[in-house]
Amino acid sequence: MTDSWTRRSFLLSAAALTLLPADPAAAAAELPDFPAAVDLYRTAYRNWVGEITATGLWACAPADGEQVVAVVNWAWRNGWRVRGRGSAHGWSPLTLTQGTPSDAPVLLVDTATHLTGLALESSHAVRAGTGVTLEALLTFLEGHGLGVTAAPAPGDLTLGGALAIDAHGTAVPAKGEKRLPGQTYGSLSNRVLSVTAVVWDAGSGAYVLRTYDRTEADTAALLTHLGRALVTEVVLRVGANSNLRCASRTDISAAELFAAPGGDGRTLASYLDKAGRVEAIWFAFTEFPWLKVWSVEPTRPLTSRRVTSPYNYPFSDNVPTLVADIAGRMVSDAAWYLAPELGNAQYDAAALGLVATLSADLWGPSKNTLLYLKPTTLRVNANGYAVLTRRDNVQRVVAEFTAFYRERLAVYSALGRFPVNGSVEIRVTGLDDPADAELVGARAPLLSALRPDAGHPEWDTAVWLDILTLPGTPYAEKFLREIERFLLESHDGTDSLTRVEWSKGWAYTEDAVWDDEEVLGTVVPASLGDGTWGQAAGTLDRLDPHRVFGNAFLDRLFG
Repeated sequence: MTDSWTRRSFLLSAAALTLLPADPAAAAAELPDFPAAVDLYRTAYRNWVGEITATGLWACAPADGEQVVAVVNWAWRNGWRVRGRGSAHGWSPLTLTQGTPSDAPVLLVDTATHLTGLALESSHAVRAGTGVTLEALLTFLEGHGLGVTAAPAPGDLTLGGALAIDAHGTAVPAKGEKRLPGQTYGSLSNRVLSVTAVVWDAGSGAYVLRTYDRTEADTAALLTHLGRALVTEVVLRVGANSNLRCASRTDISAAELFAAPGGDGRTLASYLDKAGRVEAIWFAFTEFPWLKVWSVEPTRPLTSRRVTSPYNYPFSDNVPTLVADIAGRMVSDAAWYLAPELGNAQYDAAALGLVATLSADLWGPSKNTLLYLKPTTLRVNANGYAVLTRRDNVQRVVAEFTAFYRERLAVYSALGRFPVNGSVEIRVTGLDDPADAELVGARAPLLSALRPDAGHPEWDTAVWLDILTLPGTPYAEKFLREIERFLLESHDGTDSLTRVEWSKGWAYTEDAVWDDEEVLGTVVPASLGDGTWGQAAGTLDRLDPHRVFGNAFLDRLFG
């Protein structure tokens, strides 16, 4: 197994999928009276890890919002469903469900070809099409001296996809740090000032484009809509750009970094206090995590390397041959016992790569250190949760989670079972405080995992916890179910609260994901607060009463 195997099995991107121009006769027969001006073609679909795939689906690329409306009205009148499509960089079945046949009445609407406009609205606001990538958006902002506090690591995400699932980075205020104008420590959804969506208009008896201000009640459901709406354009609040230093280290043990609170060691919380922006990547069966610490530094520190573009960890974005070889053997030969070897190979690649590429200490405009993950990285499954808590409780949350993870992994490996072969990833953010929008009467996103809890105003921080493992790993679902149950029971809303990360894995049974009825039907709605889930579901149903924007999983989730 070589890098070619890795590319074939893990690194296929949406851009590499075949696009077949529509045969006019076939299109006329299967999609009668489809809007003639809209580009139509057949395509395949593949999510991030390739566990949700479809072939031969009809797709189109509307040139603007009016064409989107024409497509949606055609779909409604003909009994089809519409799914917005960006980069397909996600895990959960929010776009398509596995097993969607090629003849299903499902139309993919490609946002990334034409819905990519960018324009400054003011000194602290940008108008953006939802098909624009985060890299393109941040590059545009950088050119105007603007930026964001934090962003997801992959630059290929489309803005629409990121907003649909309240995508986030990692940032809380360092000790003594004040929020700057136009900035937020919450999700990207908390930046929205207005949103333009395709919604049902009872007066005209059709779907129309409508723009909603952040102060309108309906907007709260559209800010994070999980694919139950189709947004074409948004206006975002942004702020002055910052130069960030990103210092990496691999010499602090997990025992010290994730220690129980009360000590004076080099803990995750101590780095939060110093810099406010941290990420820990802890490879399975290793003892030394890869810790990244971002700090605001107006001028370049003497030891830092200036970077003028993103993606500065080539050893991570281009899978080393040894890592690819081990991963290939694990999958093709069912050699799952090699998980400790893979974990150590990944750690060695990071520790040595940071030195070899002079990337352990980087400095430059924010985009260039915030974006660091390319589609060519090793593609693995990920579960995801946000634990809402007090800032001074972060270390306890991390310590208890990592201790449970370590204990369960030891029990499984003693039985010859290796359910995790990727890494644990830990990030920390603020919540979606609507005041950050600097708009009187702004609404909080109803369905964001970072929505503040009205009953616990002291919860001001979210700890994001993800576990990564190769697709098809035996016992993974059983193990991740135990993790999920631990988090739900440990943070049950008494003094902290667990919510799911929409784009990743959750609702585990013994052998499946997104399938636990209690989590889907009771835990998830309850986690957002009294009446919140019902309010969001009711709004989205009213804006799309024919459920044109949906699929079987969303029907099940929303009821």
